[in-house]
Amino acid sequence: MKERLQKVLARAGICSRRKAEEHIQSGRVFVDGQKVTEQGLKVDPERQTITFDGREIVSEKKIYLLLNKPKGYVTTLNDPQNRPIVSSLLKGISDRVFPVGRLDIDTEGALLLTNDGDLSFRILHPSFEVKKTYQASIKGRLSTENAIALEQGILLEGKKTWPAKIRILKEKKNETLVQIIIHEGRKRQVRKMFAAVGHPVLSLQRLAYGGLQLGPLPSGSFRILEKNDIDKIFSDKNLLYKNKKHI
Repeated sequence: MKERLQKVLARAGICSRRKAEEHIQSGRVFVDGQKVTEQGLKVDPERQTITFDGREIVSEKKIYLLLNKPKGYVTTLNDPQNRPIVSSLLKGISDRVFPVGRLDIDTEGALLLTNDGDLSFRILHPSFEVKKTYQASIKGRLSTENAIALEQGILLEGKKTWPAKIRILKEKKNETLVQIIIHEGRKRQVRKMFAAVGHPVLSLQRLAYGGLQLGPLPSGSFRILEKNDIDKIFSDKNLLYKNKKHI
């Protein structure tokens, strides 16, 4: 992924972005052996050789992990209450990574971890509309009226939610299994949405980021993602509700 040369220099610890502009202008930076004086040039630090005063800038290798987070783990890198943290599940991974978004301690399922801040921003910012798919077991039977309200958006803490996709998977006497797809990331949003229409969540699992599905990955396990996996995040073609009826 290409990014501004100033940003690459700053992230490598050479200088601030503003100072990097001065270094570029003074001819101290080379890209693939060519002196660069153009401001705002975009480069790919993983594919191009960048040097400052003759010293090569080594870009931090990007790593992308998909973890099936179990219940009982907090989505932080440290916890003052000494509860289990998700990074303790990443056996054999020495790179420092951070979670993309959060799952509360009682929620399980798909959790991305990476050291790529740009990707994290693209996934989390509502303007990119990356959809997240959840499966929820809720108390009571979800009425068509309430399902439509959730799909159209409801008022939560003074702000209306963006439209959602709802699909009822199974109904019991006092419980409903529901699939819900949203692209926002407010704190405990899915739980709050169902509670707002009178159906507290009994259990909750995230199944997918965009078209990247959790699949058969065992609870507590993770897998390293490839480029085609990352591409799926921004694709709707594999979303679970595709070509299936919803409320």
